[in-house]
Amino acid sequence: MGIMREIQHLDPLPRHVAIIMDGNGRWAQQRRRPRLFGHKAGADSVREAVETARKIGIRHLTLYAFSTENWQRPSLEVKGLMGLLKNYLQSELDTMKENGIRLECFGQKDRLPDDVRNMLDSVIAATKDSSQLCLNLCLSYGSRAEMIRAVQEISRKCAEGELKSEDIDDQLFSDHLYSTGQPDPDLLIRTSGEQRLSNFLLWQLSYAELYFTEIPWPEFRRDQFLAALEEYAGRQRRFGKTGAQTETANS
Repeated sequence: MGIMREIQHLDPLPRHVAIIMDGNGRWAQQRRRPRLFGHKAGADSVREAVETARKIGIRHLTLYAFSTENWQRPSLEVKGLMGLLKNYLQSELDTMKENGIRLECFGQKDRLPDDVRNMLDSVIAATKDSSQLCLNLCLSYGSRAEMIRAVQEISRKCAEGELKSEDIDDQLFSDHLYSTGQPDPDLLIRTSGEQRLSNFLLWQLSYAELYFTEIPWPEFRRDQFLAALEEYAGRQRRFGKTGAQTETANS
């Protein structure tokens, strides 16, 4: 009940929170430890973020776990990250099923190692009927590649007569993204002091509130998550309208 007492003043809550989990490697290096040590610590922050989101009623949580650009990192680090991902999926499956968490993946799954992809597909299938929280892991994900993929698919449908060019609008384009069927994020959180989007959900984040913190991801736990939500609750989201119009609409 403790966490519920803490969030009574967090109104409104975002339906969808997206997080760029930054700073694992630098956090480890500051402690003179290998970068993979930081990624292992970051996995604990993932667990706490998922648990917090589920308990307070956030319905969608999207985590930027591995970008298309991350394939350029040293092969030993990439191999270690893939191993951590597989271990996370294995260890969290029962918890996901027990707590109503549905797993989805945004990104180029075909680029993942076979054993990781098979485990990912297995967890997605095992949790497909869960409805309390949708957890989206962005793996081998890049927003520009996602949008190019959508354009290619729409172009193919137009060429085959399934669509006409005048059918193309915001909703149709959104329906061809990995996030189809889910609301756009209301809040983006980025840890570790960087203030950029890094090719993450560029279409979906058009009207998201942005929250940047100096805290590195391994230290971003429940209290830090709640602080971000508290700041979000204090902001006025106008979507192009004036403040007075927004207040009238919400009264």
